[in-house]
Amino acid sequence: MTTLEILEAAKGAKSAAALMSTEQKNAALINMASAIEDEAKAILKANMSDVEDARGKLGEAMLDRLTLTDSRIRAMADGLREVAKLPDPVGIISEQVTRPNGITIKKVSVPLGVVAIIYESRPNVTADAAALALKSGNVCVLRIGKEAYGSARAIVNAMRKGLKKAGVSRNVINLIEDTSRESATALMTAVGYVDLLIPRGGKGLILSCVENAKVPCIQTGTGICHVYVDENADFTKALDIIENAKCSRPSVCNAMEVCLVHRAIAADFLPHLYKRLVEMRKTNPVVLKLDELSFSVLGDKFNCRRATSEDFDTEFLDYVMAVKVVDDVKSAINHISLHGTGHSDCIVTENEKTAEFFLRSVDSAAVYVNASTRFTDGGEFGLGCEMGISTQKLHARGPMGLKELTTYKYMITGNGQVR
Repeated sequence: MTTLEILEAAKGAKSAAALMSTEQKNAALINMASAIEDEAKAILKANMSDVEDARGKLGEAMLDRLTLTDSRIRAMADGLREVAKLPDPVGIISEQVTRPNGITIKKVSVPLGVVAIIYESRPNVTADAAALALKSGNVCVLRIGKEAYGSARAIVNAMRKGLKKAGVSRNVINLIEDTSRESATALMTAVGYVDLLIPRGGKGLILSCVENAKVPCIQTGTGICHVYVDENADFTKALDIIENAKCSRPSVCNAMEVCLVHRAIAADFLPHLYKRLVEMRKTNPVVLKLDELSFSVLGDKFNCRRATSEDFDTEFLDYVMAVKVVDDVKSAINHISLHGTGHSDCIVTENEKTAEFFLRSVDSAAVYVNASTRFTDGGEFGLGCEMGISTQKLHARGPMGLKELTTYKYMITGNGQVR
């Protein structure tokens, strides 16, 4: 089908999706989960083909992002079941008032309509996005990058079998077949068809959507995440947090990219950092890019690299990390303000006043004290899964779950009143 035909089918399913009962939605989600498990072999086969085609074109971290395994497929199915357990976000009355003239005004949550998601090489997003869209009464239009299209198609085919078993239209979940730039542009400009566009990927994709979209667009994803190690930090705690935030999955947006270290502890802490991230890692040691002060501590002795100014504005998405020594917490906050992307930033400190100052001063969607930035995730926040992580402030901020996929309308009941 052409992109326009898919959009027309999606628009045609919008009313039926909005009117689905909670029981219908949950039955569809549970059947979709079972279908994904039943079709695991087909999904893995398609994914293996995608991975082989991408080998040599993508780095190891990005290949990991693309790769599906039995456990990741089970996680997709479990995510669908978790969303089924969550409260229905549609039809909630958030405000109600009866005016002096007798009319009653209710503010009621309703679906957005058709939600389009442009994403790159993470096929598991296919299931997350479909689950959240369906439970919130929306129709989803998915557009994945060509490197993961086969995997996404296999996942959508499986989920549509689940929809059929539940008696729900297959058109509530749609996958764009054209993976060229033209289809992405078509979604960005699909006025009258797309009610919300969510780009989920690298800086280039997000910038393209923000600059070119004629439909409402949520800015998500780009994560230049910082961990600031304060002078009152527990070193063991700091090293554990940094290794997890940087190395557990460096190709995702909540992985840290920059380590800021208080000047007073730099000479003591930085050798420990090098040992943990470089010497002790048998596979995938981290490349440290050091500013002048941190290079003066580590550079000659440990053969590290000097950082360029661009390194502190780079989302590496790999086993690479920029390191900078700062004078104090205010300097750290100022650096984050200048170079951060409003995603997730952390302070490691045992000083409660410093921690509170950092929490109140850093203007990011998620601000942490003594915990890894990798927790910025819909599942970890109890949302089941996420549609993306918004780094803007209007409508949605942080992990976007069911509530963020609804809007509201006013429902007014009268008895013949006129103005």
